[in-house]
Formats: sequence, C-alpha cells, structure tokens
Amino acid sequence: MHEELRAALAGLLDGLPPKQAAQAVERLITNYRGTTPTDAPVLRDRADVAAYAAYRMPATFEAVRAALAAFAARVPDWSPATHTDIGGGTGAATWAAAATWDGHRSTVLDWAQPALDLGRELAAGTLPGTEWRRQTIGAGLTVPDGTDLVTVSYVLGELRPDDRRAVVAAAAAATAVVLIEPGTPDGYLRIREARTQLTEAGLRIVAPCPHSGACPIVPGEDWCHFAARVSRSSLHRQVKGGSLPYEDEKFSYVAATTLDAAPAPARITRKPQLRKGQVLLDLCTARDGLQRTTVTKRHGTHYREARDASWGDSWS
Repeated sequence: MHEELRAALAGLLDGLPPKQAAQAVERLITNYRGTTPTDAPVLRDRADVAAYAAYRMPATFEAVRAALAAFAARVPDWSPATHTDIGGGTGAATWAAAATWDGHRSTVLDWAQPALDLGRELAAGTLPGTEWRRQTIGAGLTVPDGTDLVTVSYVLGELRPDDRRAVVAAAAAATAVVLIEPGTPDGYLRIREARTQLTEAGLRIVAPCPHSGACPIVPGEDWCHFAARVSRSSLHRQVKGGSLPYEDEKFSYVAATTLDAAPAPARITRKPQLRKGQVLLDLCTARDGLQRTTVTKRHGTHYREARDASWGDSWS
C-alpha cells in the first residue's frame, strides 16, 4: 500500500495556491497539537482536506499499520470480514487495514463530507469496496452488529470527554478494537483511559500491553508510546517543509479483542541500547511490570535476537 497511497496523493495540491495550502497546513498543525476538543469537524473544505491528506496521511498510515501489525501478530489465524473506521476522514486507517489483511469490507465514518469525498477519490481503483458515510462522531454513535474490527485513529483528542467515552463504547461492541493517538503524554492518557473502558466492557488487551491489568506507568513520570518510520515523498517534504527523506511518527495505541488471544510475554518500550557485547532492553512485562534487562553474548541466540530487536517489538 505504500506506493499505491503515494501515487494517490501525488498531485493532490495541484491548482491550490501555495499560500492557501500553507495556511491550511498551519491551521491543521495548530489543531493537531492543540488541547481544546471540539464538537465540529476540523476539516472544513477541499483546501483543508487536501492539505491534511498530504500532511498527515503518510504518517497516520504508518502508525496505524504498525499498531495493526502488532495486533495481527497475536491473532495470526484471524482476519476481519468487516471493518469500521470511526472518524476515518480521508481513510488512512482503511489503507492500513488493507495493507494488513485481504478480503474485508471497510466503512469509513466521519462528520466532514469534504474528507469523505477526497477519501473516496483517493481510494478509487485501489479500495473499491469501501463505503464512505457521513456520521456525527460522538454520543449516539453505533457500529453494525457483527462488526469484526473497529479502528479509531487520531480522533479521541478532537472530542469532548462524553463523546470520547461514547466512541470507545461503540467501538467496544466489535470483535477487535485498535485505538491510536499521538505519542504525547496527553495522547497516552487518552489511550490509557480508553484501555480501562475496553477492559471494563469485557475485552482483553493483546497489544502493546502484555496483560490486561493496570498500566504500571505512573502518569506524569513517563508515557507509553512507539515510533513508525515514514518515508517522505517530494510532496510530503513540500507540505511539511522538511528536507530529510524520512521522519519518525510517534504514537500511542491499544488493541483489544473478545477473541481467545494472548498478548506477548513482554514488549520493548524504548529503543534498544547497543553496547559492546550487550544489549539493554527496557520492557513492559506481564508479571514484573516495567524492567530493564541486559542481554549479553553469553545468551547466544537471544543476544542475536536482541541486536535485531526494535522499539515496540514483542519479547520473550
């Protein structure tokens, strides 16, 4: 899906005056980094949506794809037949789901019609079975009975607390739920709150956490987040004003399910530190909470695995 999405995004800002595109991007950055929830769509018109798609879709796609891959690794014999993307906008999470599984039908729900229209345009020919439906995101939201997978990515921070809880409650009716937020302290707290709501609804946590118990992190002292590498196209560099060919998207997430699935024994919560003859791993574990372990050459195969391990990988 990398190249298909990049091709769909190519030329998106053609015909849009550079000043108007820059203003739309700047306003979206302010909204994205802000802390004030809203009860109205952030994306207002075609200029906003085009700027958003060029600015955010590649990073959102990679973050969601990483979260879905972590979940899929815990349920290797399962794939969804139906997928609902709540607040999906231009459909980055739907592209990520298509990069993870084949043969499912996706429905994108969003309250911004311009986002849905552009999402449909971008997906034409690549995700032809996707339904794009205008829907208020908040109180009263439901997902169809029998929905297999629900994704909610970079949406909870835009919502007021009551609407946020309503969205998570709706998502919890599915067989599997994957929620993604920015990898900031506030984004982590929203995921943490949603995680509790999901377990109270009877779902079990399978990623990234190695258990469904209380998170061992002390709020205010640290936060759980991961990183996805994003390759920047020329369009992406133009819109974001960057020169590097890549960036790292930081994100927080939780994946929960009613399936008979078990989480990994532990998860690597920081970039592994390579030393001469040893690797230091910061782990979240099922039994001992947060801990650091040192893997040396004496551990043989484990040492080679540790040298190849990445931030966010499972560990046993």
